[in-house]
Amino acid sequence: MKKIILSVLLVFTFFLTGCGKKDENYVINELSKKIEKSTSYYIEGKMELMNNEDVYEYDVKVSYKSPSYYKVDLTNVITNHEQIILKNKDGVYVVTPSLNKSFKFQSDWPYNNSQSYLLSSILDDINNDGNKTFLEEDDGYVITTKVNYPNNQKLVSQKIYIDKNINVSKVLVMDQNGNTQIKMEFKKIDLNSNSKEEDYDLSKLITLSKDNNDSKNNGDKDSNSNTNNNTNTNTNKNSDDITDKKDDNTKDSKDTKETATLKDIIYPMYLPTNTYLTNQEKVLKDDGERLILTFSGDKSFMLIEETVSMPLEHEIIPTFGELELMGDTIAVVNDNSINWVSNGIEYYVVSDVISKGELLEVARSISVLPVSK
Repeated sequence: MKKIILSVLLVFTFFLTGCGKKDENYVINELSKKIEKSTSYYIEGKMELMNNEDVYEYDVKVSYKSPSYYKVDLTNVITNHEQIILKNKDGVYVVTPSLNKSFKFQSDWPYNNSQSYLLSSILDDINNDGNKTFLEEDDGYVITTKVNYPNNQKLVSQKIYIDKNINVSKVLVMDQNGNTQIKMEFKKIDLNSNSKEEDYDLSKLITLSKDNNDSKNNGDKDSNSNTNNNTNTNTNKNSDDITDKKDDNTKDSKDTKETATLKDIIYPMYLPTNTYLTNQEKVLKDDGERLILTFSGDKSFMLIEETVSMPLEHEIIPTFGELELMGDTIAVVNDNSINWVSNGIEYYVVSDVISKGELLEVARSISVLPVSK
């Protein structure tokens, strides 16, 4: 009798553990089939990036076509600043419509690190982690894996939420303390989008972005014409006419226009130990201003802030380094330098003695708040 009871218990235990393993294998296998079978998909979602005390929210639109065409449209919800990561047969580009510029990278993106908004990257993280955990919940499943963010060692794990229809619904990327640093919510996933190769053509994308920008600017002008502006703009009609004529003459004589001025000095909120600001100098450029901040000490570095001019004709700039989504913009990261553009100002941090990780910590702290004028 004891042997019969023991046999029943063993079978029951095997049944329970086997079912749990079957659920995990079933979910991962079905998810793999869906993603690998798709030759073209389209995603819409919301992404939040946590940077110190700031939270940056993006509208995200992703298009993919097999084998390696990607288009990721990132629009800041607050500033409406748009940047587009494009990968086609010619390379990797970051298109910035507000500057009328594209930056061309020699890069392995998106295969060089985890990407919370790309299905193939999420699937790779699941399959590559032999120690992943699986949990079934009332409304779906949660898979926890390690992540690969070589430029941000604080990011160590992620929770991938999968609904009952075996679709990714949310990804949370966390630091070593379990705090969420990246939150990606998937609002729409179309695994049969049927995009075409020409949809990833840079010239077509530039034309479309320019048309959208022109429409937006015209809308802003129409809106502003019906309101009183209390800034330093002169609202007298005769003065406006003179200004318009002056602008027309300027366009004829210059092939760029200024996008911002250095009204505020932005200091790093983080400084390496025994490192201090020792000099700051503002100089005039032909088309704007440049501010040079020198920090000396045990880990010296230089911070340059300068106004960016927008060419009237779209410009493609060869860029060396890896792209990194950082706060409200995309940065170019090298071993000893980082540069990015935010609100019409270009920032450049360089050091021969600081590690890339700590240099990124300095850079991320710059994009927080202006602390002096």
